[in-house]
Order: sequence, then structure tokens, then C-alpha cells
Amino acid sequence: MTGFEIAAVLVGLAGCATDIASRRIPNALTLPAVGVGVAAHAVAGGLPEASAALLGGLVGLAVFLPIFALGGMGGGDVKLMAALGAWIGAGPVGWTALYGALAGGVMAIGVGAVHGYLGQALANIRGLFLFWAVQGVRPMSALTLEHGHGPRLPYALPIFAGLLVTLWRH
Repeated sequence: MTGFEIAAVLVGLAGCATDIASRRIPNALTLPAVGVGVAAHAVAGGLPEASAALLGGLVGLAVFLPIFALGGMGGGDVKLMAALGAWIGAGPVGWTALYGALAGGVMAIGVGAVHGYLGQALANIRGLFLFWAVQGVRPMSALTLEHGHGPRLPYALPIFAGLLVTLWRH
């Protein structure tokens, strides 16, 4: 594992700790992690490496931004992906998002089952797709993080799982 990958793991662990403790991933973690990631790459490989790290951060930001815009994810999760992207690059952060989304689905089913909410969650998903079919793809207020009442999954956990799978497989 490279030093950049170790740094990403440490950022991911810190994101998990804060998300579990407070259901927030603070800007004080994510924003410096982006800057330090880009700077570390610049020191290691000059402008090409810094540019690649910046691109990784932008891809990390972009992958979950639509879900955030629809009210289905917190901004800290999106910024955590940007921070990870600055450390591991655009390709790996894309894989991290994919594996993280798969892990998030599995974890959400587990959380729903443990809380007796799985049937309601599936009904909510069905309702959301019907809402989008009629109203267009936009936030459905009753199901956003701000207004929803179901159990919450600290999404740093599946993001971290996605990171670990990415580092293991790629």
C-alpha cells in the first residue's frame, strides 16, 4: 500500500468515526484532506501529479453530487469522496463509489431489517420512482434526509468499505 493510499484510509477512518459519533463529516476533516492530498501529490510528482489529484477530487465530488442534490445524501459524504479522490485519483475513486454504493445497499437492507423498516423502505423506493415518473427527477420532500423519519446509515461506512475493496482489488 502506498503512502497516498494509507492517507486515504486514515481520512476514511476519521470520516467513519465522526459520522458514527455525530452523523456528520465535518469540513474541518474533508477540506484540508483535499488540499493536503493535492499538495502531497504536487511534492511527489509536480504539476502532473497535482493535476491528477485535483481531477480525483473533482470526480470524487461529482459521483455522489446528484444524490446529494436530490436530498438522499449528506454533503459531508460527498466531500469525503472528494477528499479520497484527491489521495487515490480519479479511477480508483470511481471504483470506490461503485463498491461503496453496493456496500451501502447491503448495509441499508441490514439496517432496515434490524429496525423493522425494510418493508417501508421498499415502499418508499417504489413511491419515489412513481413520484419521479410523474413529477420528474427532483427531491421528494418526505424522503429527503432533512424530512425523512427512517433509520439512518452513517454513509461513511459503505464509502470506507468501497475504499478498502478498491485498494484490495486494484
